[in-house]
Amino acid sequence: MIQEPRLSTNSLAFIALCNEYCQTAEQARESEQHEFVAAMTRLLPRLYIAATDLQVEDCDNAYIDPVMDEDYYEAIRRNIENLLGPDDTYLEVFEEDMKYSDTPIAASISEGLADLLQVCYNFVEMVKDAPEHVINDALCAVKEDFRSYWSRILCNVLRALNQVRYSMTDI
Repeated sequence: MIQEPRLSTNSLAFIALCNEYCQTAEQARESEQHEFVAAMTRLLPRLYIAATDLQVEDCDNAYIDPVMDEDYYEAIRRNIENLLGPDDTYLEVFEEDMKYSDTPIAASISEGLADLLQVCYNFVEMVKDAPEHVINDALCAVKEDFRSYWSRILCNVLRALNQVRYSMTDI
């Protein structure tokens, strides 16, 4: 019998954080703005650190199947947008097109959080009840996607949420 490698503590923590993030984003509709913003400003740095600390070997052709449909994505995005109201929009200074623009580029916290939800949701759905070799492939894919794509989104949204959190008068 071939024994599969055991998942590391960091990998397990990352999976748990992705699941917690999904639950928090999905419950935005039932949240108060200050509670939701506080939860996200606690979760996002932990998610960033956990993704950074993932120890994965290079996996050829590691891929995460997209399972979140567009309607669900849009419903979550709208719920967060409604919760944040005018605080949803912020000026994006790290946008690539910013170098060539004389006008500020607006971004949306709700869209960034929905993008992160899509990553976490697809990942959690893939690893749920999966054998360890599939989980390891998913960890490789999500780590590569983190490096190339969603780490930037996470940092930008965290910066905007930090501004919202600490500019609230009823903290």
